[in-house]
Amino acid sequence: MADSQDPVFQIQRIYMKEASLEQPNSPAILLEKQAPAVDLHLNVHTATVADAVFEITVTATVHAKIQDKTLFLAEVAQAGIFEVRNVPVEQVGPITGIACPQIVYPYLRATVADLIQRGGFPPVHLSEINFQALYAQQQAQQQAQARNPEGAPASTAASSESQPTATA
Repeated sequence: MADSQDPVFQIQRIYMKEASLEQPNSPAILLEKQAPAVDLHLNVHTATVADAVFEITVTATVHAKIQDKTLFLAEVAQAGIFEVRNVPVEQVGPITGIACPQIVYPYLRATVADLIQRGGFPPVHLSEINFQALYAQQQAQQQAQARNPEGAPASTAASSESQPTATA
């Protein structure tokens, strides 16, 4: 029988929280021959939903443009509910900021690729993300903000530009 003080880490559920795809300049922009520039923004949000139960949401925003016109704008929020109990307080942040997003992210990648492909475009395959580095960056921003409370708000976000990758 397990001791009630044993550490617990359980995935309760993984689910798509939100998905949207906008093509504001269709159909005219679909006739363009130029390759689009793709901008990616990634955000991780943690919310406490009950005692020792957390919702971790990883959101990807993919904005493809040809010159100054939007080809498509896709936003997907993939979430997971995790139980983290009987874990030292100093370990809860890294678990919810690194381990949980690493579990949710493959589902997000698949949903983003599928949504964009269903919109009539080659799928955009998101590259791997180093959530440990992203978490360290967030912690540094929060410490800097604590030293300078009038500074800009800290957020856990990553951004990159890439070209879409088509599958054969």
